[in-house]
Amino acid sequence: MTMAVPAVRNAVRPWLEKFEAGDKVLVAVSGGADSLALAHALSVEAKLLALTVIGITVDHQLQSGSTAQAENVVKQLSAMDLMCVVKKVEVNIKDGLEASARSARYKAINEVAHSENAVAVFLGHTQDDQAETVLLGLARGSGTRSLSGMAAHTGIFVRPLLGLTRETTESYCEQSDLIFWKDPHNQDSQFARVRVRTEAIPILEKTIGPGISEALARSSHLLREDADALDHWAEREALKLDLADLECAHLEAMPKAIRTRVLRIAIYAAGAPSGSVTADHVSVVEALITAWSGQGATNLPGGVKVERISGRLSLSPQRP
Repeated sequence: MTMAVPAVRNAVRPWLEKFEAGDKVLVAVSGGADSLALAHALSVEAKLLALTVIGITVDHQLQSGSTAQAENVVKQLSAMDLMCVVKKVEVNIKDGLEASARSARYKAINEVAHSENAVAVFLGHTQDDQAETVLLGLARGSGTRSLSGMAAHTGIFVRPLLGLTRETTESYCEQSDLIFWKDPHNQDSQFARVRVRTEAIPILEKTIGPGISEALARSSHLLREDADALDHWAEREALKLDLADLECAHLEAMPKAIRTRVLRIAIYAAGAPSGSVTADHVSVVEALITAWSGQGATNLPGGVKVERISGRLSLSPQRP
């Protein structure tokens, strides 16, 4: 017998111990091995701490039989003495199917977390998911923050299984007599993540050597530490500044990694919607500082206007 069962239970226990008796936590369950193993481990460990675990399964209504699968999850969690909320969503495809489904899913999970007054939401992402995220980021030419992958803890979201493999969660299910669902989308090569999982990583393992997923996940952890340090440095610098009126010479003297972060902070402070500022937006503003040749004002998301006036960078909400 492998150590899968104690490994998963030991992974969730420290997170549950952070909460108080009587608290509610959610666990997002698709019915796949990762989320099913997580839900089962939580159901066992939470009883010892007098915590309430509530399952949530999101029916994206993108596949025939999705309603039946959601009902199957409810039955499986009921066998663990867990209540499960089924949330049906309409996926409005804007940024591709994967990204749009993810947005709809997180919106639904947040709504249920709020209605249940949950202190945390547990997600079943594993080391394999982390490796795939990092490799996709490398392919897109992403920066340090994106390459740092998924955090173990972000807001109310907790990912306790990032240090464990998909093989471990499947073994947990087998040892615990849990029948997990194999999502057809996870074998559909139209999705980039599936191609990374079924083609890219196996080829890397074959041509470079075993342990690629573990190495990518380890790199993401190191990059997260670097990204956190740079963000902290930039935030300290930003606190010293008038973010609506910045001296260009002072900004130019900063290391670029800090300057671009300060610029992002300033742009958001001026009213840009959260998550709307891209590297291209920052690059245009950066040029007003380091490649100044008399260019005019630039307009950014949220109506933010940025222009250089007498050696200073002015950021303001754009007037209608």
